[in-house]
Amino acid sequence: MNAYQKINNMITERMIERITETNELPWKKPWTSFSLMPRNLVTKKPYRGANVFLLHMLGFSSPYFLSMKQINAMGGKVRKGEKSCPVVFWRFVEAKEDAPDEKGYAMLRYYRVFNVEQCEGLPASKVPVVEIPKREHEPLDVADHLVASMANRPTIKHGCRNASYSPSLDVVKVPDPELFESRELYFSALSHELSHGTGHVNRVGRKAIMEPSGFGSHAYSQEELVAEMTSAFLCGYCGILMSTETNQAAYLKGWLKRLKSDPTMLVKAGGEAQKAFDWIMEDAGQVELQEAA
Repeated sequence: MNAYQKINNMITERMIERITETNELPWKKPWTSFSLMPRNLVTKKPYRGANVFLLHMLGFSSPYFLSMKQINAMGGKVRKGEKSCPVVFWRFVEAKEDAPDEKGYAMLRYYRVFNVEQCEGLPASKVPVVEIPKREHEPLDVADHLVASMANRPTIKHGCRNASYSPSLDVVKVPDPELFESRELYFSALSHELSHGTGHVNRVGRKAIMEPSGFGSHAYSQEELVAEMTSAFLCGYCGILMSTETNQAAYLKGWLKRLKSDPTMLVKAGGEAQKAFDWIMEDAGQVELQEAA
């Protein structure tokens, strides 16, 4: 067992302790999106109830949404390939005065909306400019070197509203570095998606990436564990684990139900994470080993 494997084993044990030691580890995305409540651009009324969650989780910078009818009325259009989001509302229908035996009732309705960032041709004067707080991004040299030296690295696309990896396109998407709360959390998110990328058929090759089985499946859960554990190993190598492990442990805790149903899952994921880590590290030999926090 080499030095890296020993450190990664220690990190795995530490993660197991962190995800079981407390019930209060609320994971949240480490980048900034809109701070205002999501609202309709025309009526300016904020959405309520479950709609807030549905719209906020889309990760747009702007909190303003429009129906297709409103977009057309403003002379705009939805960009090709963009998808709408349903919003729901209850409408109470009063009983008719001339029919005393009838009762009022609640009617559930829904319609679909698009964020203004999904549109083009909208009058600039009608769309408020939303200033998103940004910090000055300071590169983390050892982490930047790891990313730059990764063999056959996936394409990395910044300026996105969420962090993700597309196996079919072999593309990693992440928000701009300045939107993250720290440079350490930026690298943690980027390394998570690059870890997914190691599962591509042209790299290590993992079934969950080569043959996606859908959100919530056992293979999906295992793949998320592999990616987050690989990210933890890489953060340990770069000496920034202390700055990221709470978020990582909380993320892993989200899969605790799966872990309890299959106690070997974390060990198996750790083995796959080691292979992914080794792939990313293969061409980074000239970087000195950092002491894991």
